[in-house]
Amino acid sequence: MDLKQIQELIKMVNKSNIGELTVEQKDIKITIKQKEEKITQVISAPTQSVQSSFQPAPQQITATTVVTTDDKPVAVASNLITIKSPMIGTFYKKQGPGKPDFVSIGDDVSPGKVVCIIEAMKLFNEIECEVKGKIIKVLVEDATPVEYDQPLFLVEPN
Repeated sequence: MDLKQIQELIKMVNKSNIGELTVEQKDIKITIKQKEEKITQVISAPTQSVQSSFQPAPQQITATTVVTTDDKPVAVASNLITIKSPMIGTFYKKQGPGKPDFVSIGDDVSPGKVVCIIEAMKLFNEIECEVKGKIIKVLVEDATPVEYDQPLFLVEPN
């Protein structure tokens, strides 16, 4: 079972009212529990076990307001598109130290353009834009943790 399949299971549990889900395959057992908007993910193998708990991102997105990580509301036009984090991890806006940012405010983006990297479990995942437009706001600071489905960028579509 790969990371993407685990993320899909977490998403499924979040969207339903399932209290607990356990999946066993070969040497891996995964249990996902949901309690009062908290999700506990336990992954165990015969030789090691890893536990991690997280809460869904506190940001609430509406057509007119975005609450950023510094808890200051930002007015948002209703035509803007939000690029959200597809996973939990650490957000990086450049490929490495001394390298330029993937995108900055005012940059034009198109589908397939890499906008950032999210490091999850020592794997660096390039996050690609899915729309054509212009970056209006970067909602996350470089090298900070992000949650699943957390807003990362605001894009004005072309």
